Amino acid sequence: MESPADIAALATLARLEATIAQRRQADPSTSYVAKLSARGTPKIAQKVGEEAVESVIAAMADDRAGLIGESADLLFHLMVLWADKGVALADVCAELDRREGTSGIAEKASRPKA
Repeated sequence: MESPADIAALATLARLEATIAQRRQADPSTSYVAKLSARGTPKIAQKVGEEAVESVIAAMADDRAGLIGESADLLFHLMVLWADKGVALADVCAELDRREGTSGIAEKASRPKA
């Protein structure tokens, strides 16, 4: 059973997803999401990478507040990337649900070799 905190966290992400969807079509001069979206997938993906690195740096520095802030930035930019590529939060959650109960080692071993 999900806790109230779990439900609230999922609701936050769902609201953010809806806001991103709405703002993608806004005026790029007044909306960061629209401006980023107008710059295309490469720029959005670059921002995801930057925020991921900044999250790692904060974690390695034992900077809890920094890690929380950078993680929020990372999730935001990742969700902008998902929107750009037509991926919904529900799609990612469904994949996580599919993997639940499977050992990470076993799941990785089951992936096709590149």
